[in-house]
Amino acid sequence: MRTNANGRVLHDPRGGSFRFDAGAVCLDFAYTGGEGRYAVFETLHQPDDLGGWLAQPPLGAVMTVPVTADDLVAAKTLRQAIWEAARARAAGRPLPSEAVAAVNRAAAEPPLAPELDPTGTATRWAAPVRTTQVLSTLAREMIELLSGPLAGRFRECASETCPLVFVDSSRPGARRWCAMERCGNRHKLRALRARRTTDA
Repeated sequence: MRTNANGRVLHDPRGGSFRFDAGAVCLDFAYTGGEGRYAVFETLHQPDDLGGWLAQPPLGAVMTVPVTADDLVAAKTLRQAIWEAARARAAGRPLPSEAVAAVNRAAAEPPLAPELDPTGTATRWAAPVRTTQVLSTLAREMIELLSGPLAGRFRECASETCPLVFVDSSRPGARRWCAMERCGNRHKLRALRARRTTDA
């Protein structure tokens, strides 16, 4: 499954926001929160928060079976596994075995099934739509990324202070920044100031 990812708006707990396109929906999902020092970015506090996120485009998986507390735990486990695997691949390290196992467990469940709507001109997800199916779909996308033609395109933002990882699907494969409006522009401003100081 490769759903067209168009990015999400990420919010800094200290203020400010920016649009970040991680290159895949499963990676967008990895940035809904985290563990340890990334807990301040948590957005999935309740089962309804997870259901709301999954229902948003481009995934558009509106749950017909309510999301449970156990589903939320499973989602956060998969999210952490995706994050750890993406970071390892971007750094050229072996994938953590626990992360690989978690992604494989989620992928082993039946995925979402697409179907034509009554007009025959658009698609939707066939009911019932369960959280386990959506997590399976996200896990399968991650497996495809890690083993497919974009496997060597995992990149960490070039900023020394930014940990964001993305898949560079651009034709030249030259993307360096999480977002030009954030780290890219900061780099440009620092370079400009440095040139001005040197020229002074």
